[in-house]
Amino acid sequence: MLENKAKRIVVKMSPEDNALVALIDLPKGEKVVFGEHTYILQDAIKAKHKFYTTDLSVGDEVIMYGVLVGKVQCDVAKGSLMTTDNLKHAAEPYGYRQVDYSWKIPDVSKYKNSTFNGYKRKDGRVGTANYWLFVPTVFCENRNLDVIKEALQNELGYSVSDKYTQYTHQLLQAYKNGLDLEKVKIDLMPTTKANRIFKNVDGIKFLNHQGGCGGTRQDSETLSSLLASYANHPNVAGITLLSLGCQHLQVQNFIDDVKKQNPFFDKPLFVFEQQNAQSEEQLVTDAIKKTFEGLIEINKIKRTPAPLSELCIGVKCGGSDGFSGVSANPAVGYTADLLVALGGKVLLAEFPELCGVEQNLIDRCETEASANKFINLMRSYDDLAHRVGSGFHMNPSPGNIKDGLITDAIKSAGAAKKGGTAPVVDVLDYTEPVTKSGLSLVCTPGNDVEATTGKAAAGATLILFTTGLGTPTGNPVCPVIKVATNSILAKKMKDIIDIDCGPVISGEKTIEEMGEAILDYCIKAASGEIIPKAVLLNQDDFIPWKRGVSL
Repeated sequence: MLENKAKRIVVKMSPEDNALVALIDLPKGEKVVFGEHTYILQDAIKAKHKFYTTDLSVGDEVIMYGVLVGKVQCDVAKGSLMTTDNLKHAAEPYGYRQVDYSWKIPDVSKYKNSTFNGYKRKDGRVGTANYWLFVPTVFCENRNLDVIKEALQNELGYSVSDKYTQYTHQLLQAYKNGLDLEKVKIDLMPTTKANRIFKNVDGIKFLNHQGGCGGTRQDSETLSSLLASYANHPNVAGITLLSLGCQHLQVQNFIDDVKKQNPFFDKPLFVFEQQNAQSEEQLVTDAIKKTFEGLIEINKIKRTPAPLSELCIGVKCGGSDGFSGVSANPAVGYTADLLVALGGKVLLAEFPELCGVEQNLIDRCETEASANKFINLMRSYDDLAHRVGSGFHMNPSPGNIKDGLITDAIKSAGAAKKGGTAPVVDVLDYTEPVTKSGLSLVCTPGNDVEATTGKAAAGATLILFTTGLGTPTGNPVCPVIKVATNSILAKKMKDIIDIDCGPVISGEKTIEEMGEAILDYCIKAASGEIIPKAVLLNQDDFIPWKRGVSL
């Protein structure tokens, strides 16, 4: 519900709301006309922030996106700025109830015959990339992975540090010649992919982590399941496993989890155990040689056309701002609805950022079992946080609050928009694989990297990541596409942003038009025609969740 196109200055997210969002900076005393109402601003309202549309007394409820997002802590006048001083988090209780949810399926006739060019795997799934993956069973092997990474990526054309190596060389030469470094002109030449030997291998990826031993056995079991999920990922064509030998997470545990998830697993898997090797040198050289042979084989795999129903897209937000729930998240949500209507899979996670919209998601669950699983996961997760003096309500960061996300319920109501409006077909715990077409909920923290790590483990072959403040987050095996909520960010951080949803704020595009543009980009990215910035930068972030308190 945007104000008339002639002057878009505020937006109302739902008819029931008693707060408006400013689309531009509004000075104190400004007369704002929206619909049949006129508001005199009692405070200056910066873009992305909210003001109340009615006089409220202590304890009165504040509604946004049609749900309870907080209660006022003092009397506030109509036109007053919403702040952390006058509003505190509040959310409606939730539970299972019999609801006949009706979904308005979007028109997908435009995509009726559309395909993407992906890598078909023998288990029937289709990858959007073709990676070789290095997996350590324990943190003790991280150093060896780093050595192998430097050797393989530099020599085979996958390194992105060439220009910085050249930069350092130029600084060294200037220093040797006695020149003032401040006056030396340094040329940063962009990294080129022209020297890649294996044209059909999109990357060599490494899952460095800090687990596998020293923690609880449960931690190692969860990690094993996570690593097995990555080995089974449709974007992965082969795996090299490095083990020390004596750690909790044994090689056989990993192999058992791989076969448990996929009884027909047949990808090349090369295992090297350091305590059985003659030396570090032998371990590393053997791993490099065997992997090189594997790269020769997977380079023979080529992209072929596949229906859009084979896409599995994870939706994520991070570095969120007051425009996240106005532009990027609803646009991505429409993309999600389009893909579900086309028979594809969509993954919505970040359970701490679904606080306040639980009832809507429960009502959309196709089965009572799924609804109850979601309820149990949400409550046990929040209870765990409360036992250590925290809670979902403490999720918003200082950056979120500074840019207009005053309570977790506000943040969550906007965040949930990126999941669209389709029915919920399944609810997955951490590391459980997606099996059903449609929208699935995946239990992960809100933490950017823990969430993307979990989505990739569930089977996402692309991730749409919305951001209003900017974040470089990527993933080793799943291309992450950055979607900016506003054009200022898209221009400022163009080296990490792929898609600009600012036209929604300015009124140049509707949510539906933006959603279709995002799906068009996804099809090209899935086909290798466009490379997302996070992939170009080798932004391979990977943080396993230990099931502790992480919001």
